[in-house]
Amino acid sequence: MDCFLFLPDYVYFENSSSNPYLIRRIEELNKTANGNVEAKVVCLFRRRDISGNLNTLADSNAREFEEESKQPVLSEQQKHQLKHRELFLSRQFESLPATHIRGKCNVTLLNETDILAGYLEKEDCFFYSLVFDPVQKTLLADQGEIRVGSKYQAEIPDKLADGEETGQSLVGDVESSLSSSQVNQIIGSTRTVGTFARALDCSSSIRQPSLHMSAAAASRDITLFHAMDTLQKNNYDLAKAMSTLVPQGGPVLCRDEMEEWSASEAMLFEEALEKYGKDFNDIRQDFLPWKSLASVVQFYYMWKTTDRYIQQKRLKAAEADSKLKQVYIPTYTKPNPNQIMVPGSKPGMNGAAGFQKGLSCESCHTTQSPQWYAWGPPNMQCRLCASCWIYWKKYGGLKTPTQLEGESGPRGHMTRQEVQGMSPFTRNEGRAKLLAKNRQTFILQTTKLTRIARRVCEDILQPRRAARRPYASINANAVKAECTKMLKPCLF
Repeated sequence: MDCFLFLPDYVYFENSSSNPYLIRRIEELNKTANGNVEAKVVCLFRRRDISGNLNTLADSNAREFEEESKQPVLSEQQKHQLKHRELFLSRQFESLPATHIRGKCNVTLLNETDILAGYLEKEDCFFYSLVFDPVQKTLLADQGEIRVGSKYQAEIPDKLADGEETGQSLVGDVESSLSSSQVNQIIGSTRTVGTFARALDCSSSIRQPSLHMSAAAASRDITLFHAMDTLQKNNYDLAKAMSTLVPQGGPVLCRDEMEEWSASEAMLFEEALEKYGKDFNDIRQDFLPWKSLASVVQFYYMWKTTDRYIQQKRLKAAEADSKLKQVYIPTYTKPNPNQIMVPGSKPGMNGAAGFQKGLSCESCHTTQSPQWYAWGPPNMQCRLCASCWIYWKKYGGLKTPTQLEGESGPRGHMTRQEVQGMSPFTRNEGRAKLLAKNRQTFILQTTKLTRIARRVCEDILQPRRAARRPYASINANAVKAECTKMLKPCLF
């Protein structure tokens, strides 16, 4: 089916003609140098892609959801098919050619108000509730939690007694006697002293060679904090505060993280930010181990106020505008190599010859279909009808559980392979050769006493009754004892 794909659509990808489709979420559409379109996608996994232990964990999570949300009772077949609709989101990315896309599907985060049976009524509809980590092999819930406890909330201290000190230090008093003009006066003086201090400092003159750059650096927030701190320490005495701005050793130089960091350190930070995002722990560990975490965080928020950040933001926006927003996918018309016989063609033209006529579908057990597809191991000669083949490709399983699919359970009838294995009239030469490989020659040679017991102890053995009950056990010790007792007079 022709379709237009947009970001972020969920799509089917085909990586094998015999395996089910891969389900992926498109994150980016990029055009390669040779003109082809590649999709950067997020991987989603089916139950068949994860281990048995994780499947058990998923079953437990599903039972809890059903109990909490009071879901309607489902039949065994509905439960079986519902597992085909469950996916597991991951954080794994990969790039795939857009020519492998086979259609669109819908994937939603499972909500407590959802009715699970509703997913079975909709085509190409899936859900997920757990996130799978392919590296750690773990399943985690994707929904947020309300985090309660001392690790996440502040502990409220007890009420202070009369006269008890809090241990806090006052850093500013908004009710001081100074007017706004007087406060602005000391702030201006602090900036002037800061510019003069940078002119005297050799390292600052190298980093800021011009007067304008020094004045801009002296006008940053660190200078304002120093001015307010000076007023507080001098009890808001303006004359005393002015005199302490330039002590005997020279003017006070206040620097923030923007000035403390060198140009090479800033380049390392930008490179790390591009790689890790806002994961400051990894940035510090892998790129800037000599910096403290507080220094890295403070530099990030100051870096966001610079022209460098604004330029990078504009470049990213322009790059995003230049990327593809949609792509047209035509209908895929090439025949599948697993087709047993295309209608109107001669048998065996597509390499799937050798299948017996009249064999049923492994999933729905029908014997009539406009098209048949080979399924499973070639030596088993299993096949699916057209409808079940589409179900297999989209949902990664059969409509009914079978032993070949790896699931066991009560079934209304047996599969073709089980019937052939139990029937003495089977004439499938291919299957006979397969079984002959594992068959070993043996001979059953009974003792003379056993052969005599069959005739002498017919009243105990009751062979006609035993033939009607092949699974009922026979007390061999009682038969042997009775046979010996009856033969004893003849032996002596």
